[in-house]
Amino acid sequence: MGFQTFSPRDGRLLLTRDFADSATVEDVMSATEAAKQEWKKTPLERRIALVQAMVDHFVAQGAEIARELSEQMGRPVGQTPGEVAGFQERAETMMALAPEALADQQASEKDGFVRFVRAEPLGCVLVLAPWNYPYLCAVNAIVPALIAGNTVVLKHSDQTPLCAERLQASADAAGLPQGVFQYLHISHAQVAELVQDPRVDFVSFTGSVEGGKAVHEAAAGLFKAVGLELGGKDPAYIRADADPVYAGANVADGAFFNAGQSCCAVERVYVHESIFDEVVAVMVAEAERLNLGDPLEPGVNLGPMVRPAAADRVRAQVADAVKAGAKALVDPSHFPKARPGTAYMAPQVLVDVNHDMAIMTEESFGPVVGVMKVSSDEEALALMNDSNYGLTASIWSNDVEGAMALADRVETGTVFLNRCDCLDPELAWVGIKNSGRGCTLSTLGYAHLTRPKSFHFRIDTTQ
Repeated sequence: MGFQTFSPRDGRLLLTRDFADSATVEDVMSATEAAKQEWKKTPLERRIALVQAMVDHFVAQGAEIARELSEQMGRPVGQTPGEVAGFQERAETMMALAPEALADQQASEKDGFVRFVRAEPLGCVLVLAPWNYPYLCAVNAIVPALIAGNTVVLKHSDQTPLCAERLQASADAAGLPQGVFQYLHISHAQVAELVQDPRVDFVSFTGSVEGGKAVHEAAAGLFKAVGLELGGKDPAYIRADADPVYAGANVADGAFFNAGQSCCAVERVYVHESIFDEVVAVMVAEAERLNLGDPLEPGVNLGPMVRPAAADRVRAQVADAVKAGAKALVDPSHFPKARPGTAYMAPQVLVDVNHDMAIMTEESFGPVVGVMKVSSDEEALALMNDSNYGLTASIWSNDVEGAMALADRVETGTVFLNRCDCLDPELAWVGIKNSGRGCTLSTLGYAHLTRPKSFHFRIDTTQ
């Protein structure tokens, strides 16, 4: 029993893999259990050196990995090298932050005592990684988990299984000890069993809200920590003082890059009425300049969605909005590759939308964005916060002080000013509401992969 992976670029069967049998799963879990103590005792500098070697090996395969990624999930080959570069940046940032993040925290001086708190690894971290940014999401958990002294078992999406195999090859080439990093191709039922395995000490999941609920339910009652990065319906607010050309172009890029298949893609836009028409015109022009096509062809900057069913779902969301009174401004005939029943979907900008429409409230995860006119900051703020999600939001303004005051009231894990759809590994990546729980990246990301252990030594027994 196993699975098949079909390429979204042409529907071709790309590969087949067998699911690991119970004996293989047991071998992996026995190996990770056996490796825990030695890896924990390995000096931090040595752990960093080994993980750096893993990253170096991975980056050296960058051209092959980029093309392979385009085949698996459809992002244009001109853009997939950015994922390899991003993997390196995040990994090396987390390695650079590790000595500070993992250093003993000393208590105040007290005569006759040594007192400090040490960050101890949790044990085995199960990483459940998605297909949309298969390396960038995986690295957020894998590298800091390993650096902190945990072992890792990776289960990657069935759409991008070669990513797990690539990472294993790099770990092996780097000389990571046996059992420290391993992967498994397993079914959803097997994932639930693994979440419940007492040898798994932490679960890091990136994916849909429904998937997050399933992982959370599997871990229920086990007192086992679970980190969840889930969906988003990320808003952008373009204030009256913003540059409409700059804001419109960048918000459009935030909506359409990777065919909108990003948890932090811009999915809804609120524009001050005084510049609304100009911003919308810029966004439509940006959409119409996109070249939708085969992701392996040069010059293509908008590839297919991950599968035909996903594209049809987004097309239906657009159709429902239009039926309810929205106006679609991009002519799909400009994109001959886009056809119902295929994974290729034309980008779309909708106006005359409202929060009664799913296009403004439910995650689309496609190259479509709704744009609403607002008359004030307060109206925009109320609409931005009117969501079950809270991953990122962006404000576009030349008034930094005013934007800061507004950002403080926006209900998201990250607020951007004059940029969007971006991740800085020195900052905590956090979701609230249905966008998740827990934290990755930055020095704070290590706190979720370790536990504090206090040392309270009385060294002067003469007192």
